[in-house]
Formats: sequence, C-alpha cells, structure tokens
Amino acid sequence: MAHYRRRRRRRASDDVENHDRWLVSYADFITLLFAFFVVMYAISSVNEGKYRVMSESIVSAFRNEPDTASGAMVMVNPNNPAPTSLSPQPNSTRVKTDSARLVKKEHLRNLAKELNQALAPLMAEGKVRMAEGALGLTIDISASALFLPGEARLDLGAVRALDAVGRVLATADFPVRVEGHTDNVPITNPQFPSNWELSAARAASVVRLFIDTNVDPRRLTATGYADQRPLADNATPEGRQKNRRVAITIESPTPDLAVDVPLAE
Repeated sequence: MAHYRRRRRRRASDDVENHDRWLVSYADFITLLFAFFVVMYAISSVNEGKYRVMSESIVSAFRNEPDTASGAMVMVNPNNPAPTSLSPQPNSTRVKTDSARLVKKEHLRNLAKELNQALAPLMAEGKVRMAEGALGLTIDISASALFLPGEARLDLGAVRALDAVGRVLATADFPVRVEGHTDNVPITNPQFPSNWELSAARAASVVRLFIDTNVDPRRLTATGYADQRPLADNATPEGRQKNRRVAITIESPTPDLAVDVPLAE
C-alpha cells in the first residue's frame, strides 16, 4: 500500500506543467527578428559604384562584349595572352578644348605680328607701345598721335593708322576693349566738362572707326577712365604725356593664351 502511494506521488509530480517553455519560442523569435534587421541593413547600404560595375559586367558577359571600364569584367581570348594593363580612353571633350585653345593661341600670335606691321610707323616715332599680359594683348597709343589737345575727333593721320588696325581686328573674333585715358590737368569747356567726358569720347571715336572697318560691334567696348589709371607720374610733363593715351586691348578668352612674339615699343 505504501509502495502504491509513492508511485502515485511521483506520477503526480511528473505531471506538473512547466510554465517557462514560452521562453524557448520567444528566444527563437528574437533571434529571427535580429537576423531580419541585419539583412535589411545590409541591403540598404549597397555600394552603388560596385553595383553598377557588377551590373555592367553581367550585361557585357551575356552579350559577349568586352568591357574596358575600370574595375569591370574583361573578355579574354584564350588563344591570346592576357593584357598587362588597360590604357584609359582619351577624353574627347578635353582633346577638343585643347585643340581649340591651340588654334586661338596661334591666331592671336599672327594677329600680334600683323598689328606690329600696321603700327610700325607710329612705333618708329615712339608713339605706340605694345605689351602682353594675362588679359591679352594691349596697344597703348599716345593721344598726341590721334587727337588735337582737348579734342575727341581723330586726326587724319590717325584715321589711316587705325584703319589698318581695324582691318586686322576684323579678321579675328577676340573681344576688343578700347579705353580713353587723360592726365590730371582739369579741362572745362562746353563740350567736355571734365576729363571723364573727354576720355570716354576719345574711346568712342576709336570704336566708331573700328565699326566702319567691319569689326563686329558686339566685340567692342568703349570706356573712359580720365586720370584714374596713370602709367607715369603726373608731376612731370613727360609723365603727363604718357598718361594721355588710348589703350586697345585684344582680350584672350583664357589666361594662358599670352602671345610669345617679340613686341616692339
């Protein structure tokens, strides 16, 4: 009878329900949830460059076309030795730009030579100075070679010289800036109340002559600076004479188009 009671008590204790079994399912669920978020994070951080190279390589492989892009798959003929390196393809846009730049530089060099010849008589008299700079080719012409004192109408001899310059400029397509400059001696008359009006009128006279020689007006600019940009000291007669001038600048489209021809002074 006692043995029966012990067996019954043991069987009763074995039948007690385990309330912690839910932890197993919960742990499995948390593990799967963590794996899901890891996969989602990996998918969201795809390297677009590598993905694009891979997709292009796969397309090229299925089309049986060699792909020479950097890092892409290359089809190799087993009968030929494998290439040691892949030479980059030239940039066609850069090649065209460099070629156009060389053409413009050569054109500017020829233009400088022709202007030297056209202004040779005034250069011999010391009334013309040519110089090259970062902005292009600049021609400084003494006002005494172009105008009477206090006047903005071109002298007859100046018309012939500038007419030759205009014919040379008409063959080019560079922008041309004409600047009028004076000394610091005040001028006051009914036509020109100050040196500003005089310098601007002289620049405009040169521009009008260039237009008459078939230079495209859209390429021309006339500006008057009065005595604000002197070349020499206005305290001496020689300095004031240098400052009274008309500056003609043939602008280069890029800073590295400076001409390398000898320029007379």
